[in-house]
Amino acid sequence: MELLAEKGFEAITVADITKRSTLHRATFYGHFTDKFALLEAKIGDDFQEMLDSRLANASNCQEGIRQLILAVCDFFARVSAGCQKHQRQFDPIMETRIKAMVRDFLLKGPLREQGANADTQLRATMASWAICGAAREWTREPQGTTEDLAKAMLPRVVFTLHGE
Repeated sequence: MELLAEKGFEAITVADITKRSTLHRATFYGHFTDKFALLEAKIGDDFQEMLDSRLANASNCQEGIRQLILAVCDFFARVSAGCQKHQRQFDPIMETRIKAMVRDFLLKGPLREQGANADTQLRATMASWAICGAAREWTREPQGTTEDLAKAMLPRVVFTLHGE
């Protein structure tokens, strides 16, 4: 993160990362294929931390989905509040990683009992894209609060997941 602030992502090399972290290159490559994989892991860790914090307030499945929506909104808003100069190059990596994490959350949580069939996977994919897409649009042009967005999205996401 310090290197990002100093140089920008494009200028950072694996040698810079290993020197700053005092790791050998072999150790770095034992965990990551390149600096993009490190960035993706960092995004995933940061989002998981935010999601875990939000889920501590969930008492049932619908509340868990609501907290998931809020976590995605909060995460995108936090990232958007950062450096706008490098935002474009991170957006595809960030969105891909968050969509995958939301999909996995839905498959392991609300959709777990339905089994890992093609229909369940499609529902999880559709819901993850809808949640991330709506959150990204809200981040770009907020219409009300994140609570308002979550309230509007929740019945639609539940319907996508369960047909209810």
